[in-house]
This record gives sequence, structure tokens and C-alpha cells, in this order.
Amino acid sequence: MVDATSPSADKNSPEVTANGKTVCFQQQDKTLLNCLEKNDIEVHYHCRDGFCGACRVKLNKGQVLYPQGEPLAFVGDDEILPCCCIPITNIDITVE
Repeated sequence: MVDATSPSADKNSPEVTANGKTVCFQQQDKTLLNCLEKNDIEVHYHCRDGFCGACRVKLNKGQVLYPQGEPLAFVGDDEILPCCCIPITNIDITVE
């Protein structure tokens, strides 16, 4: 759980829960993948641009936005590509 009094917590920042660990997404992270890496949550990736789909994770709850447009890699209905998306609500994901 994120401590609301910690300097990294921001009331306007979405919370990201990955495999039970909760962290705050900050605008300076630029992508969900950067946020996960910064918080020592390992995600397999290759291209970092949405072309290969290697970083695919399961979205259990919440919504994300692809600021640069929809990724070129195939993404299932309950999947997201953290390399090119940002959370717009609190999200819960499963990283395998």
C-alpha cells in the first residue's frame, strides 16, 4: 500500500498494483513500463514502442491510455502494453 504521506505519493497520481505490490505512477515516468522499472517490478520487453508485444501484461482492473496511439502489436481484450501506455485510473495488473 502506498503511504499517502510519502513524498512520492500524489493524490492525482494513479496507483498501480502489480502482482500485489502498489506504487504511484508519476507523470515524469512517461510510460507504465518506466514506472514499473523504477519501482523494481520486472517486466520482459524488447522494443519499448508497442511493436513487438513482449511486455504484454494482464489488466485486471482500471483503464490506460496510449498517448501515441494504439500499439501495432496485437493486444487482447484484457491485456496492455506497459511500454507505450499510461494509467488514467488506479489499475491492477498481473505480470508473468
